[in-house]
Amino acid sequence: MSNKITLMQGNEACVQGALYAGYRFYAGYPITPSTEIAELSATELPKVGGKFIQMEDEIGGIAAAIGASIAGTKSMTATSGPGFSLKQENIGYAAMAQIPLVIVNVMRGGPSTGLPTQSAQADIMQAKYGSHGDYPMIALSPMSVRETFDLTVRCFNLAEKYRTPVMLMTDEVIGHLRERVVVPEPGELEIINRTTSEAGVLRPRPYEKQPGEIVPAMSVFGDGNRAHTTGLFYNETGFPSNSTDNAKIMLERIFNKVYDNVDDIVQVEEFELDDAEIAFVTFGSTSRVVKAAVKALRAEGIKAGMLRAITIWPSPEKQIRELAQKVDHIIVAEQNMGQYVREVQRIVEGQARVQHYGRGNGDLIKPQELVALVKEVEHGTK
Repeated sequence: MSNKITLMQGNEACVQGALYAGYRFYAGYPITPSTEIAELSATELPKVGGKFIQMEDEIGGIAAAIGASIAGTKSMTATSGPGFSLKQENIGYAAMAQIPLVIVNVMRGGPSTGLPTQSAQADIMQAKYGSHGDYPMIALSPMSVRETFDLTVRCFNLAEKYRTPVMLMTDEVIGHLRERVVVPEPGELEIINRTTSEAGVLRPRPYEKQPGEIVPAMSVFGDGNRAHTTGLFYNETGFPSNSTDNAKIMLERIFNKVYDNVDDIVQVEEFELDDAEIAFVTFGSTSRVVKAAVKALRAEGIKAGMLRAITIWPSPEKQIRELAQKVDHIIVAEQNMGQYVREVQRIVEGQARVQHYGRGNGDLIKPQELVALVKEVEHGTK
């Protein structure tokens, strides 16, 4: 059987990718421009034996999704800016308790209720630092409808593999874009399921890692296993512990499972970088604009290139450092007033000039603007 070709919307691709990954529970609250994810989940999940719940608010949405995940079900919630803010406390809870979960943020203009129907990329730093305390975050950002499908699958795989919440940071442009999509056949994309403890076998230390494990196997509630789940620091029994020595051990485990595996987690796209003399760093929908600008510059003999962060968090530090050793000038293009540029500056540490180009008023960056900017840089006027 050949792959199905269809015209698909970005938000639809998110739902279809989630279903492909085996997701069976959605809880959330309608909010522009992510509402189609809830609508399609409501119609599609019952067809595969899944459950959809519209909760009373965004806090209830992520709380219910966390509960379903603890009960052994692949779960997802979706939102946009204001709802993303409301979910932050429970994002920290899921990180602490090591609960697999996919959180989709279809970004729009802000702050506050901002621009509900206009695109932005201004929740990037909130994705990493939005909840209180120290915790790692995995966040991916697609640039096309098909990639939204693929990265949604990958979000579930990473959440299940590393027992952690994972974010899909899309935006209004990608969420509402319609493109030709070749839908992958079952088995074509890798699917990862969490490791679970044997049903009915009581484990006195459910958070104890066995040799060779990245994370402990999860105890599934209702399978005869017992596990205490808490947002407090806990020891291997799962029960709270006030020991600072234990807190250090558990915090390092939460961080190390991500940062010891960055080569598995981090993905980038390199475009025209082999001989580039000036380069863009970008992500998400803005990558489409940057790629068009690079093509136009190349047509005029200007050696421009692009490094696209598919994985925003953890940062592609190795790739950005390598880029800074190849080019003298890096332009970070993003639909905000200057967020990811600060991360790039931190990584580059003065090895190359880092310049920001962006805005957050909902007016999309255009390729010709970037072409003009590079020409100004080339002539020394910028």
